[in-house]
Amino acid sequence: MKNTITKYLFLCLILLISGRVYAQNTNKLITDGNKAYKEKKYPEAEVDYKKSIEKKKTTIQGNYNLGNAYYKQGKYEEATKQYETVNSLPSLSDKEKALNFHNLGNTYLKQQKYEESINAFKNALKLNSQDNDTRYNLAYAQSMLHQQKQQQKSNDQNKDQKDKDKKDQSKDQNKDQKKDQKENQQKVQEQNKEKEEKQNKENQAKQSKDRISKEDAEKILQALNNDEKKTQKKLTQKQATRITIDKQW
Repeated sequence: MKNTITKYLFLCLILLISGRVYAQNTNKLITDGNKAYKEKKYPEAEVDYKKSIEKKKTTIQGNYNLGNAYYKQGKYEEATKQYETVNSLPSLSDKEKALNFHNLGNTYLKQQKYEESINAFKNALKLNSQDNDTRYNLAYAQSMLHQQKQQQKSNDQNKDQKDKDKKDQSKDQNKDQKKDQKENQQKVQEQNKEKEEKQNKENQAKQSKDRISKEDAEKILQALNNDEKKTQKKLTQKQATRITIDKQW
């Protein structure tokens, strides 16, 4: 019986010592991470905090500080996920939750997710209404959200105006095209009409020329007939003279 009790006590002592060593290792990693963080060696701090979480997943300080290390490196999406993980950890005090929501709101601010940022700051103020930094950040996020909506509204109006201008321009182009087509058709019709009139005039001129040529031919023919009659008459007269009068020597 004594041996059994002794073995049990020995086992408990071993577990207690192992737990302390395990906790010491975790705490040492967090301490090393904090040192690197203070020296602005954020990548090194990130490594130490991750190792501490591997040793103990529910370590509040390790998880929270890892989110801070991400934030300092500009890894805002990773920081957001890490702070959300912290919110799910057990035994988190209201003060720790308020700090975590404050930092979560800041990561959303950096990503210009103003509505999510506002919600995070409001949650922080519910837990710690005296935090003026959170109150200021909340007001700033609300102001940025208003500007974002105004800018979006302005962009939408500009887009609508551009679409309208483009539509009107398209209509004007169609009108111009139709007008040009109509003018071209009229121009072609006028050119065809001019060609037709010119052709008609040429045909009339040709016909007129043909008629004149025929009349001239008849006149010429008549003149030739008259000349021929005169020539015959002269020949007849000469022949008569030749017969009646002898040649002189």
